[in-house]
Amino acid sequence: MSVLSKLFKSRDKPTNSLSGAYTFFFGGTTSGKTVNERTAMQTTAVYACVRILAEAIASLPLHTYRSTSNGKEKAKDHYLYYLLHNEPNSEMTSFVFRETLMSHLLLWGNAYAQIIRDGTGKVMALYPLMPDKMTVDRTSKGEIYYLYNKEGQDYPLRKEEVLHIPGLGFDGLIGYSPIAMAKNAIGMAIATEEYGASFFANGANPGGVLEHPGIVKDPARIRESWNAVYGGSNKAHKVAVLEEGMSFKTITIPPDQAQFLETRKFQINEIARIFRIPPHMIGDLERATFSNIENQSLEFVKYTLDPWVVRLEMSMQRALLLESEKKDYFIKLNVDGLLRGDYASRMQGYATGIQNGFLSPNDVRRLEDMNTIEHGDIYAMNGNMLKLEDVGAYAKTLDKKEGENNEEVLELGKE
Repeated sequence: MSVLSKLFKSRDKPTNSLSGAYTFFFGGTTSGKTVNERTAMQTTAVYACVRILAEAIASLPLHTYRSTSNGKEKAKDHYLYYLLHNEPNSEMTSFVFRETLMSHLLLWGNAYAQIIRDGTGKVMALYPLMPDKMTVDRTSKGEIYYLYNKEGQDYPLRKEEVLHIPGLGFDGLIGYSPIAMAKNAIGMAIATEEYGASFFANGANPGGVLEHPGIVKDPARIRESWNAVYGGSNKAHKVAVLEEGMSFKTITIPPDQAQFLETRKFQINEIARIFRIPPHMIGDLERATFSNIENQSLEFVKYTLDPWVVRLEMSMQRALLLESEKKDYFIKLNVDGLLRGDYASRMQGYATGIQNGFLSPNDVRRLEDMNTIEHGDIYAMNGNMLKLEDVGAYAKTLDKKEGENNEEVLELGKE
């Protein structure tokens, strides 16, 4: 027991990627650009990836279920059902609440929400909290607690008062920000975007020097007059008039030689790789075809959304359900609608299910968001299906019936 206690004490202070010794994750990069959650969101690829994942998670049906002898049923009478499905608090919808938490999770690596409970411990409301103002720590007894800084004052919160959804991390308690961990890739994207903007701001003309055959008495005046006439994208392609034998020579590498466009395109794919987003979903259709887009979309649900879905479900069940309820209730985000194929494939699959007895017409109608019909809950099978052990007996029955029929024909012939 003492050995286990020592191991546990080695994790007394959770590793927080947003405070303490880990602040170097955000900030300066090798490209010279400052990267944090707000500057990163000004990059179109980051904004698109965060928006796609946040909106996808927020749009999934979120239900509280009760386990039954036949499987599960929606627990519409449970206090969490309306809270999670409709309004977690009086100020926002369930969609906005989940979209906010997911965007926090993708940018900071952690999502927090304050849990408001009544006297019996039941959840009454949920309010999102900003991750950059939250610190996670342990007491001297090893209990997790949270400190939320608001307007310069720290407010302590017990673990029962916080819904904490951590992302990928090293200690299992605090998640690390994808933006901070990949800051150099995002910094390079910011740098190439700024380079392109400044290139067009200078009239899409490369920088250069004005050469004078003699001695220039006032170089500042010449430079200012040149920029005033020819600088800026709205003054591009103007005819330059040079005086006193001056000549203009470029000194920079043209963008096509510096692979400017290729670099920007690669950085977009690099950012999509960070969030595991198929490139076609953020507008890169270069390698997309009609045959592989559907498969990529299904892979997006299976390999990108599913881990986030499970992470949210298990965190909500751990923090929101009472200990006495955890064996009978669970929370589930439904991704079935995103996994459905095209109409013809769905109908073919439904027909197979009905003919083989594992789907009823009403099951299909519910999946297609249609009202049920009378007598639609009957499960039927093709009557020609037999168990292997009954095939021989069935063959003997047919032979017996055939023999009886032959005898009847002979009797009729005699008459």
